[in-house]
Amino acid sequence: MISPDCVPALCAVVARCALFLALAVPAFAQDAERGGEPRTPLLLDSVTVTATRLPELLADVPAAISVVEAADIRDARPTVNIDESLDRVPGVFVQNSGNFAQDVRVQIRGFGTRAGFGTREIKVLVDGLPLTLPDGQTQFDDVDPAAMARIEVVRGPASALYGNASGGVIQFFTEDGPSTPGAELRLVGGSYGLGKYVLEGGGPAGPVRLFVQGSFLRSDGYRQHSATRSGIVNAKLRWDVDADTKLTVLVNGVDAPVADDPGALTRAEADADPRRARALNVALDAGEAVLQGRLGAVVERRLPLGRLSGYAYGLYRDFENRLPVPPTTPPVQGGIVTFYRFSPGGGLRYLVPVRAGGREHRFSVGVDVQYQDDNRRRFGNDFGTRGQLGLQQRESVTGVGPYLQAIVMPLDDFEVMAGLRYDNLRFAVDVAVPSGSGDSGSRTFEHWSPGGGVRYSPWPWLAAFLNVGTAFQVPTTTELANPAGAGFNPDVEPQTALNYEVGLRYETLWLVGNAVGFWTTIDDELVPYEVPSQPERDFFRNAGRSRRYGLELDWQTYLLSGLRWSGAVTLMQAEYERYATPQGTFDGNSEPGIPDAVVYQELFYRHPSGAYAGLEALVVEGYPVNDANTARAPGYVRMTLRGGYDIQIGRWRCGPFVGFDNLLDQNYDGTVRVNATGNRYFEPAAGFNVYGGLGVSATL
Repeated sequence: MISPDCVPALCAVVARCALFLALAVPAFAQDAERGGEPRTPLLLDSVTVTATRLPELLADVPAAISVVEAADIRDARPTVNIDESLDRVPGVFVQNSGNFAQDVRVQIRGFGTRAGFGTREIKVLVDGLPLTLPDGQTQFDDVDPAAMARIEVVRGPASALYGNASGGVIQFFTEDGPSTPGAELRLVGGSYGLGKYVLEGGGPAGPVRLFVQGSFLRSDGYRQHSATRSGIVNAKLRWDVDADTKLTVLVNGVDAPVADDPGALTRAEADADPRRARALNVALDAGEAVLQGRLGAVVERRLPLGRLSGYAYGLYRDFENRLPVPPTTPPVQGGIVTFYRFSPGGGLRYLVPVRAGGREHRFSVGVDVQYQDDNRRRFGNDFGTRGQLGLQQRESVTGVGPYLQAIVMPLDDFEVMAGLRYDNLRFAVDVAVPSGSGDSGSRTFEHWSPGGGVRYSPWPWLAAFLNVGTAFQVPTTTELANPAGAGFNPDVEPQTALNYEVGLRYETLWLVGNAVGFWTTIDDELVPYEVPSQPERDFFRNAGRSRRYGLELDWQTYLLSGLRWSGAVTLMQAEYERYATPQGTFDGNSEPGIPDAVVYQELFYRHPSGAYAGLEALVVEGYPVNDANTARAPGYVRMTLRGGYDIQIGRWRCGPFVGFDNLLDQNYDGTVRVNATGNRYFEPAAGFNVYGGLGVSATL
């Protein structure tokens, strides 16, 4: 096994190599265009991104944006979690310990670290519909990587575009209905009782294309008490109503009755037996169950003077979470949380192109509206069953966000992008139990979020950009939990951030690469903490000021025909400038949960016969897990080898594949719980494990 002590040195070596590549390889690429050994072209210049809300070629966007295509999402992957696809994106760090009750934790440049479960501070969308709730919470229960055709990531604050919880943006795009009718069956099995079974298909019917997918996931889990069972259904109907109008109807449902929570361990417990669960979690049957459905539609219509688009959706969620809080705890702090959620939303956007000076400029105006209504209850956890009702309250959030955007081209090689958004979010709580508590009330947060950038392209293969972005993050309904009882915590305020980034993007037939430097200041950062009287519950407070700065490098190039080298390097410093708490003053300390260095490297080979193989390495430097910086998660190196063979016989295609994960059998922490009590910070991830599968498809 590789000692974690080598991780900082390895990070430094890879970072120096990447920096050399970023500076030297454009000349090499130009030489290759003039002659030399033929290689496979990347052909990425035609990629259009929409995460900026004004569709634009990726090479022209004055911001740090990454795109993950279908082959990197699916080829010889188990398609169980989104970290399989997002590890390759610089600036992104995904924590995943295989604990489906806590979900994956995604952070972009440190935004998202505060989440106790799910993801915060990052706006997530699927096919243009917001997955993130108006209060800023995002769960990935209903995101199936097996259904994804593309992922776009905006690596920086984008509240001028999306409002609250936009420290970064992730947009998923599911498969469209195929032009030829067909179906595919995909079966995956692996270590620790892993099984995933996917059936999908679709086709055209006149102006309509349909795609339908269903999947079932089961796993016994690497750790004790970490089993999961879930099923997901996706349907997508695209209808070309006429030459000027397109309608997309989206249906999604998830039924996850089992997601056990093994809990976090101390460092000594995790090192001695990483597969164990915390005894209290087992005794109280900690875990969650989810039943959720979503129906939405997106419409686009071309008008004489522009383009009008709109979306609408409705979500219903039935949720139960069994926390490891002993039944002796007062009922108001009961360990079983349930809620019924109804959340509708919609938006309109009008895009107007204007030709002036021989160039096209684009302007848009729009508005997003979201609503969230939760009927929340807390019961005592009577060894896994509901005990006495201790709290019942209705929580609602209403969010309205009008915005303006513009892309102006003063010169052929110079672009200016600017945006301004106003957000108003109203939180209300009506406490029914305990009766007469006096804790009912409301809180309103509002904020103006400007942002913009410029791009200069002196040569067709090189672009430089400068971008300024803002982020506005209100506490979620969960983060407004009052440690003193019912109602909302009156002492927690929103956090704001200002981000500067400067970057270079180079793109030739054989090389695509980016180098981005950023500096972010955060005021009133929302930081989680636990109190000894209420363990396993996160409460939140504001830090005074924080700062983050760093460098992101990424590239793709073909070393030989069919042999691709992909890499990403993230170097970042994140620290508190001012932060005083009753437990101490942490000025100058590193922010917990954020590694200083994350390096991803991949060699991937595809032969014309259909055989392919990839070797990946993810290197993560150790990082602190509490504000005092007295405990750390050790660094690790995680390597994965995967490969397969696609066989085409007439209308049939067969694709067996296999993968070997954590080749070095590292004992590492897949997830950490920041500022946890009792020094229980660490959730170990699986050691060496194997998976394999088979995909069979046919077209009519």
